[in-house]
Amino acid sequence: MNFCSHCGARVERMVPEGDDRERYVCPNCATVHYQNPRIVAGTLINAGSRVLLCRRAITPRRGYWTLPAGFMENAETTFEAAIRETREEACAEIGGLSLYALFDLPHIDQVYMIFRGELRSGYAPGPESLDVALFEEHEVPWDELSFPTVEITLRYFYTDRRRGEYPLHRETIARPPSGFFSR
Repeated sequence: MNFCSHCGARVERMVPEGDDRERYVCPNCATVHYQNPRIVAGTLINAGSRVLLCRRAITPRRGYWTLPAGFMENAETTFEAAIRETREEACAEIGGLSLYALFDLPHIDQVYMIFRGELRSGYAPGPESLDVALFEEHEVPWDELSFPTVEITLRYFYTDRRRGEYPLHRETIARPPSGFFSR
């Protein structure tokens, strides 16, 4: 951020009085510009023993496989965002959703909320997907997954499926595993 959205003056990084961390502050009008983490909502959708993945048509990680997910919009719930993203990316209707995984990614100011559910209708690539497919565990393109959150969620799912229990998973990912993005 370079300029105040309130008055247009150049902002400075400083710790505002009564705060405990640096923020962008306008020395002209004293507006403190808070920047907070962005929430990504998505789904882990299964159809029987298969899982729905989308091949990304957008950057970053164009051409890699992902779970249907994206940034929340204002005035929607995380649940609504997950459903919307699944419709946008996979043209799929889903049901039986429950929160399954929560990932904190403080190094990129993001929080991922992944809901697990079932496929209720057909699927097709949306505008942000090159392809959409259902995969058995042994068919998952593990070396072509877009982000660590996708791989971790899938590994949780297959382990949980073998046990027959699907607890809520919570994890902090400080940095991507070494070499993840060089695959």
